[in-house]
Amino acid sequence: MTDNARARKLADRIQVVVAETLDRRIKDPRLGFVTITDARVTGDLREATVFYTVYGDDEERAASAAALESAKGVLRSEVGRQTGVRFTPTLAFVPDALPDNARTIEDLLDKARAKDAEVRQVSTGATYAGEADPYRKPEDEDDEADTSGSTDKNEGPASA
Repeated sequence: MTDNARARKLADRIQVVVAETLDRRIKDPRLGFVTITDARVTGDLREATVFYTVYGDDEERAASAAALESAKGVLRSEVGRQTGVRFTPTLAFVPDALPDNARTIEDLLDKARAKDAEVRQVSTGATYAGEADPYRKPEDEDDEADTSGSTDKNEGPASA
């Protein structure tokens, strides 16, 4: 079993090698604007997962995914040549969900801003339902103590 630091270093190196090889050696016309965002290697250094994003629509993403799958052998041999490890890890390309997640978060924030603006607009002419300051003050408690006399029938001794 290898340590995590070595796996992380190998993953970083694989990310750089794959990105440079895609830029310089792979001339597939289906390959769009691909960005290698991350790479992860298993603990035994046998499998590498490469995360990527593609700038464009769904059709361009599908074409780029097909181009990456067809170039997998060339990329793996280049990774093996440049990293110098005993066993070259197999490569798996996974589209990165980060842009989709960021887009979803931005949409939710826009909805929240719209709701806040709506509440702010509705509350501009609003007044309090009761008093402006509904909390008791110390002088109010003194006034109540004077007016509340002991009128309880159960006080004092009972006489027959």
